[in-house]
Amino acid sequence: MKRVDIKSYPFRIRHHILPVFVWLVAVLCVVGLFSRRAQRFEVLGMARGQVRQIAATCTGRLTDVYIDMFERVDAGQTLAVIDTVLDDERLVEAELRSQLDAAIAEIEHLTAQLVPTQDTLEAEKADREINFASEMRRFQVDADQARLQVLTLKVQIASDQVLLADLEAELKITEALLKEDAVAPYELQKVSTQYQSLARKVQENEKMLAQAERDLVLARQRIDDFAQHQLMHPSVDGALEVLRKEIRVQEELVHGLMKQLEALESRRVVELKAPVAGIVISIQGRANQTTLRRPGEDVIRRVGEVVQAGDSILAVAEFKPVEIVAYVSESQLGLVKESTPVEIIKSRPPEQKAQCEVDYIGPTMELMPEKLWRNPTVPQWGQPIVIKIPEGLELIAGELVGIRAL
Repeated sequence: MKRVDIKSYPFRIRHHILPVFVWLVAVLCVVGLFSRRAQRFEVLGMARGQVRQIAATCTGRLTDVYIDMFERVDAGQTLAVIDTVLDDERLVEAELRSQLDAAIAEIEHLTAQLVPTQDTLEAEKADREINFASEMRRFQVDADQARLQVLTLKVQIASDQVLLADLEAELKITEALLKEDAVAPYELQKVSTQYQSLARKVQENEKMLAQAERDLVLARQRIDDFAQHQLMHPSVDGALEVLRKEIRVQEELVHGLMKQLEALESRRVVELKAPVAGIVISIQGRANQTTLRRPGEDVIRRVGEVVQAGDSILAVAEFKPVEIVAYVSESQLGLVKESTPVEIIKSRPPEQKAQCEVDYIGPTMELMPEKLWRNPTVPQWGQPIVIKIPEGLELIAGELVGIRAL
């Protein structure tokens, strides 16, 4: 059996632990380097000048945008067009034109009526005289019929009263005979029924006679009242003047409708012009463009959409840059905050470096300008950040610079 040297045992342990210790230190260094590198970010930024927002001056439909992103524009250049006549106003315009056509047609119709009006009035005069005579005859016939009805009822009542008196006498005789058992009760009932029926008939005829006498009085009263009426024939001149007034009313209506249509035409198109010379950095009328929107700014508008007065349409940055806009990727989210120190690196001669802080961070991921895409055919998205250009750093609008966190 081999003898173990106890005195050399600690040395052997140290000999085996040393490589393990070195390896652990190396791993920790590597992890620290990667961790430090992950906490840093490097992105490209673009310098831009003071931004002038161009908003809609009235409510309307955005019909066209004449410029593209990052295009240079001159002060006073037309950038977009708004059609202020909306769909509901187009309906109003169509209604106005319909009313105008109707008014013109009415004027033509009234003018054509001036010539035959006199003949029509003469014919109406003759008709009124004929109708007056016809009405008078009708009233007289009504009175004659009422008088005949009165006479007929009087004769009928007188005849029935004679028969009623005979039946009354016969009823009394039958009652006396019945007491003496000379007739059967049936005979008394028969006579009594005839008497009551005739009595009711007389009463009804007397009511009808009273109504007929009232009708006769009313018929005679209508004749007297109608006879006192005098036929009134409107003058031809008066009728023609009425037509002329109606024509003048329609002419005034045509004048007012034409003024309203002219007002719609005069304000149909509103042009939005560049307030200053610069570079277009935001077009909110293009469906494929997105730009940094600070809190409170309007949402993106598309060509063809209705915009309200005050809605932001596009933005122009002046040639002299005042800030740098950059975008951080999803993997870099959370590595930058407002007031985070960064270093700006300008590679264009003369090369410059400057240290400053992040001034603003956008709330959402947005589509980056094409100029900042790594691959021109692959769109990129990022969280926008804004950095004010420090003093002494000479940049031109649209220039790309490197941004590195400190």
